[in-house]
Amino acid sequence: MPNILEITDIAAPELDIFARLTEAQLRSRREPEKGVFIAESPKVIGRALDAGYRPLALLMERKHIHGQGAEIIARCGDIPVYTGDGALLAALTGYQLTRGVLCAMRRPVLPGVEELCASARRVAVLEGIVDSTNVGAIFRSAAAMHMDAVLVTPTCGDPLYRRAVRVSMGTVFQIPWTRIGDTAADWPQPGLRRLKALGFQTAAMALSDTAVSIEDPRLRRAEKLAVILGTEGDGLSAATIAGCDYTVKIPMSHSVDSLNVAAAGAVAFWELRAR
Repeated sequence: MPNILEITDIAAPELDIFARLTEAQLRSRREPEKGVFIAESPKVIGRALDAGYRPLALLMERKHIHGQGAEIIARCGDIPVYTGDGALLAALTGYQLTRGVLCAMRRPVLPGVEELCASARRVAVLEGIVDSTNVGAIFRSAAAMHMDAVLVTPTCGDPLYRRAVRVSMGTVFQIPWTRIGDTAADWPQPGLRRLKALGFQTAAMALSDTAVSIEDPRLRRAEKLAVILGTEGDGLSAATIAGCDYTVKIPMSHSVDSLNVAAAGAVAFWELRAR
């Protein structure tokens, strides 16, 4: 039975989860089992539910209760559904809701790297990528272009940040992922050693005169390959490049020097997929 609650006071503490808690507070690193994230839009929320994520509360424009939000409400049991008109919800959250629906959900307990990669042949590694749009777009490409898993380094942005989840179109719930290390000291050398111990060759995507082409047949023949993408602007660290088996570049034309990291990731994932 849905528990529909009309919002009468946007300062009410039960609404903090949607409006006044920072991403760090939602994430709750000290107590990850209590961590929360926000999923936005019915399609994305539906994919999270399909993947077994647990809903805690909904925030929804009144007009969607019997419209595009009805199926989501039906799937979420008796959790609170806070509602009001679009202007009120925008005043509460500070932004216009995409598709008029938000869902607060419990964060999952992430698997270990070794568990996640046990049967994987191709993994994407995101080093220090902080722009949530890029993180979401890379997850979407990784899921679509045959990557088996995604690993994010300790300095990488949160894949469950609201915008990253939305840009990924919910694929962050579909492709397995975890963090490779908890602190900056865990990457790159310790993380690269873990990948090597799991049988992965490592391909650093970087601009270099000594880099091999992404079409190099050795990359395609690799039984297990980790494709490593670096942060916006500076790219991969020198230590990461030095520690990888290959430095790889995408041949360019028309004097273009590089692609956005999300676009480069899509090209790399497709070209280097397991065959």
